[in-house]
Amino acid sequence: MQKVFVNHTNHPSARWNAEQISAAKFYGEIQDFPFPAINPRADRADIIELAKENLEKILELKPGAVLCQGEFNYTFALVERLKALGITALAATSERVVSVEILPDGSSRQISTFRFVRFREY
Repeated sequence: MQKVFVNHTNHPSARWNAEQISAAKFYGEIQDFPFPAINPRADRADIIELAKENLEKILELKPGAVLCQGEFNYTFALVERLKALGITALAATSERVVSVEILPDGSSRQISTFRFVRFREY
C-alpha cells in the first residue's frame, strides 16, 4: 500500500517549491490535511481532544510521515501521539533571507523570504 506524506500545516503543498515537493515525496504521495484554527482560550484538555480527533483522521490517510507545524501546544500533543505510534513526525526547516528597503520618508520596509532547506524529525 502506498504511504502518504501528510502536510498538516497552514501552507498548502500547491505553493511549495520543487525542492520541498521532492523531499516530501521521499515519504509518500503528498496529501494536505489543513491545520485547525486553535482557540486561544482553549485549555489543555481541549487541545488534547482536538489532537486525538485529528489523529484519527490522519491515520485514515495511512501516513508514512506527517509534517506538523503550527500552534505549539496542539503540535506537541499531536506529535507526541504520532511518535508513540511509530509514525515519523516532521518539521520543515528553512533559511530566512531578509532585505530592508529605506523608503523616501525615512521609514523602512522589511521583507523576509523563507527558503526550504529540509525536513527534520521531531
